[in-house]
Amino acid sequence: MKKSIPLSILFMMMLFSGMTLEAQSNAELVTSTVSKSDIEGHIYFLASDELKGRQTGSEELDIAAAYIANTLRKFGVKPAGDDNSYYQNVPMEKVSAPTKITVKLNDISGEKFLGVSVKNIDFNGDAIFLDFGSKADFEKADVKGKLVIVKAGNAETKNVRSKFRAGREKRELAKSHGAAGLIELAEVDQKMYDRYAHYFNEAQTGLKSPVANDKFIHIWMMDEGMSSAASLASSKSIKADLKVEGIVAEEFSSRNVVGFIEGSDPELKDEFIIYSAHYDHVGIGEPNAENDSIYNGARDNAVGTVTVLSVAENLSKYPVKRSSLFILFTGEEKGLLGSKYYADNPVIPLNKMVYCFNSDNGGYNDITKITIMGLHRTTAGQHIINAGKEFGLTVIDDPAPEQNLFDRSDNVNFAVKGVPAPTFSLGFTAFDEEINKYYHQVTDNPETLDYDYLEKFFKSYVLSSRLIANDPQTPFWTEGDKYYEAGVKLYSKKNEETQVLD
Repeated sequence: MKKSIPLSILFMMMLFSGMTLEAQSNAELVTSTVSKSDIEGHIYFLASDELKGRQTGSEELDIAAAYIANTLRKFGVKPAGDDNSYYQNVPMEKVSAPTKITVKLNDISGEKFLGVSVKNIDFNGDAIFLDFGSKADFEKADVKGKLVIVKAGNAETKNVRSKFRAGREKRELAKSHGAAGLIELAEVDQKMYDRYAHYFNEAQTGLKSPVANDKFIHIWMMDEGMSSAASLASSKSIKADLKVEGIVAEEFSSRNVVGFIEGSDPELKDEFIIYSAHYDHVGIGEPNAENDSIYNGARDNAVGTVTVLSVAENLSKYPVKRSSLFILFTGEEKGLLGSKYYADNPVIPLNKMVYCFNSDNGGYNDITKITIMGLHRTTAGQHIINAGKEFGLTVIDDPAPEQNLFDRSDNVNFAVKGVPAPTFSLGFTAFDEEINKYYHQVTDNPETLDYDYLEKFFKSYVLSSRLIANDPQTPFWTEGDKYYEAGVKLYSKKNEETQVLD
């Protein structure tokens, strides 16, 4: 006699079959809108020589913004910016480099400096030496009104990048304790000094401050052999003369590009997912041996920009349950400026944003992979893994946690507010020569990209987006993450408002 299949097993088979069909259906929808030729067309325009490296504040960046906005318009994405436009104006200022920095500490005079944070100032007064400037060093000293002198980094830090990261906390400590300014003494070889001087000792772009000249003085002073540090450490008192002069500020406006699509589900459409990337790059620099001076920024971040355009096209044609907000940021290369401004001035309340799927890239060295900064830091990670697998790519977590990449892209300005926000990046397994060959180099041109790989990469991002946007379960931080409590605070306020309305 033929045995019947138990109802429970039959139900599970039907459920699994339905899930498989749904996954297949989503993959087919993705494939119908994402094409290699479209990807190439967008990237070749955005990373063309004619756009001169998309420097923040340039006419060429405005051209890129118009191209992005018109592409969103063509797809049917609705404007979400100022005055029913696709643009959110971001007030900025360009501050010239000092014409001169003079530092004298007792009988020690500096010769080479990096102006990390500077303004015109003429300080004459007391200084204090605080070793490496740890939190404990500041707590046991009276630094109010004094110039604080410290050694760069700490006893464990070896490379310059790590020392700069440590300096951010020292600056905040000095500022919060009422110091007049901070000078870090550092031993840096000439090649590295020249590299950093190219950035710090040239004009700087930042968000326009409501308070004029509110920057806190923070200067690196080169100290060969750390002999000045040794001398100051043994001094009973320190008299300081610090003069910074010649700084001029010029105000201007740049633009975030913003659009939205309403979700299809009567309830879930009140939840938004942000799809974001920065569209600026670093402009024009010194010519290389081939006389190429344009930093085209194909990988960083024309790829990310076009990734967002691809998901906008797909979700416009095939709606998902949650609403979508597309944001292309200006000023990322100047210090995450566009995303910082947006997170502080959202066009839609942030507690309606349940996820931010950022796309940013430095390069790739493994075309079998996708790298996610924060893969397992949110509950949506499995969707991303499944999407990559669908198109033959393996999804991996950040392979270089020591680089702190999660907090170095636009996603972090949403994470600190509480919005779960990983970054979707091209496949890399280490910061090696292949990455550095193109990262912030004039060689990052569109013809150097593998478009067969990019097609799979783009399809994986779009499929991930569809899976997350249609999931009945709202994504959130993994419990224990450093931004988990910020998320609880952000969305508990939303829940309280909902209860009041009910």
